[in-house]
Amino acid sequence: MVKVGYESRAVDCHRYIDSVEPRFFSYMTNPESDMPEPSRRRSSIEAKRYIPPWTTPYIIGVGGTSGSGKTSVASKIVSSMNVPWTVLVSMDNFYKPLNKEQRAQAFNNSYDFDEPAAIDMDLAYECILNLKEGKKTNIPVYSFVHHNRTPGKSTTIYGASVVVLEGIYALHDKRLLDLMDLKIYVDADLDVCLARRLTRDIVSRGRDLPGCIDQWERFVKPNAVKYVKPTMQNADAIIPSMGDNGVAVQLLINHIESKLELKSEEHIKELIKLGFEQNYESMKKNKMVHELESTNQVKSIMTMLLDKRLNRDDFVFYFDRLAMILLSKTIDNLASPNKKNIVTASGYSMERLTVCDFNEVTAVNIIRSGDCFMSSLRKTIPNISIGKLLIQSDSQTGEPQLHAEFLPDNVNEYKKVLLMEGQLISGAAMIMAIQVLLDHDVRIENISVVMYLATETGLKRVMNAFNNRVNIYVASIVTREELKNRKSNWALTRFVDAKYFGCE
Repeated sequence: MVKVGYESRAVDCHRYIDSVEPRFFSYMTNPESDMPEPSRRRSSIEAKRYIPPWTTPYIIGVGGTSGSGKTSVASKIVSSMNVPWTVLVSMDNFYKPLNKEQRAQAFNNSYDFDEPAAIDMDLAYECILNLKEGKKTNIPVYSFVHHNRTPGKSTTIYGASVVVLEGIYALHDKRLLDLMDLKIYVDADLDVCLARRLTRDIVSRGRDLPGCIDQWERFVKPNAVKYVKPTMQNADAIIPSMGDNGVAVQLLINHIESKLELKSEEHIKELIKLGFEQNYESMKKNKMVHELESTNQVKSIMTMLLDKRLNRDDFVFYFDRLAMILLSKTIDNLASPNKKNIVTASGYSMERLTVCDFNEVTAVNIIRSGDCFMSSLRKTIPNISIGKLLIQSDSQTGEPQLHAEFLPDNVNEYKKVLLMEGQLISGAAMIMAIQVLLDHDVRIENISVVMYLATETGLKRVMNAFNNRVNIYVASIVTREELKNRKSNWALTRFVDAKYFGCE
C-alpha cells in the first residue's frame, strides 16, 4: 500500500512506459521487417482469437468515508482521461429498494443507509463483472429524493475500457476487490466529512439540518469508524481529501495512462499478428470470401472510380452502380431454403421459387465509409432498418476505439446482418465492429461483411480473427504484392468516403 501526497507535495510524476506508435501500413507493405518473432510460430485457433480492449477493462475502485471527496477524485480521474469510454459508476445506485415501512424510516432520517447491508453488493458485483467480461450491463438509478430506485430507468454501459467505481463501500467486498486493477482510498478527517456532507445533503438532496446531524451521529459516524475506515487496508494508494491532492491525483492518472498505453500496445500487436496466418491463394479459395466476378461492366466501373480526374457526381453515380451489383450478389446468398409457389396477378403460376424475407434483414454501417452504401441499400431493400457504429483509430497508437454504437432494436433476432464499410485497410475497425455485434448476441453465421475495396492483409486479419466463419463480399482485393511493388498505394488512403462525400 502506498500513501500518496502526505509527505511531499512535489512528487516527480515519472512515466515509465514510453509511448508507442505502431504503424499498420509498414507491416502491410513489408511484413517481414518488424514482425514479432513469436507470432510466426503461432497458428492455433487460440492464437487467432480476437480479444477487444473492452473485454479486459481497467477497473479502478475509489473508497472513503461519506463526504471525504471520493466523487470529486473519481470525477477528476474520469475527466483527465478525456476519453468517452471511461465511465464512472457510483455505489449509491446499488442501494437496495425499500419497502413502505423502510421508506417511512428513511424520510424520518431513521433508516441506516451507511451500513454494508443497505447496499446490494450482489447486484454491484454482477454489473462490474459484466463490464469486466466485456458484456453490456444496466446500472439502476437510485433517487435520494424518493428513497427508492427510479422505476423503469437504468443506465446502459457497454464498451468501456476504463471503469471507475466509487462509493463508501467500494473497497469492502472481496469479490469487487478481486475485479479491481487499482484501489484508491480518499482519506479525510471526520469533522471535514461532516461539513461537506451537510452541504451536499441540504443543497442537493433536500434534507433538513437537524435530521442530517441526527443521522450523522446515529449512523454515518459509527459505521465510518466500524466498517469504512478499515477498508483503507485494502487500498493500493491513499490520497488526502480537499483541494491539496492535485499532485497525488495526477500521479495516479499518469500511472493509469501508462497501464492503458501498455494495454494498447499489446492490442495492436495482436491485431498485426492476425494478418500473417494464411497465404493469399488459400484465402482466395476460401468459400467465405466472395469477390465480384471481373466482368467487363465491373472492370469498366472500377477503372472509372480510380480515375483521379473523375468529378464527384460521376464518382457517386459509378460507386452506387457498383454497390448495387455487390448488394445483389450478397442478397443472392440470403435466400431461405424454403420454396414457395406464387401466382401472379395475371394468373401465371410459378412453382418452387426461392423466398427471401427482407424483414429479417438489417444493416449496420461503419461511419463514415459505410454510409457510402446508404443510397444503394435503400434502393435495394427500401424498408431495411440501419444501425451505425463509429470506430476511429487513435492518432498516436493506431488502436481502434469504439466511440458510439447505435444498433437496431433486438439486432440479435435478425436472420442476416449486413455490416457495411466502403474500404478495408488495416482491418482493425471491421474486426472491432464484428466483435460488437457478437457482444450483442448476433450469431456469427448471420453476419455478412460488405465492402467495396479491401487490402489482402486487412482481409486476412478479419478472417483469422474469427476463424474463417464470417461471410465477406468485396468488389476488389488489393494484394500485398501490389502494395509492396507500389502499384496500388492508393489503396492505403481513405479516398472512397472522401470522394463520395466531397471531403477531399
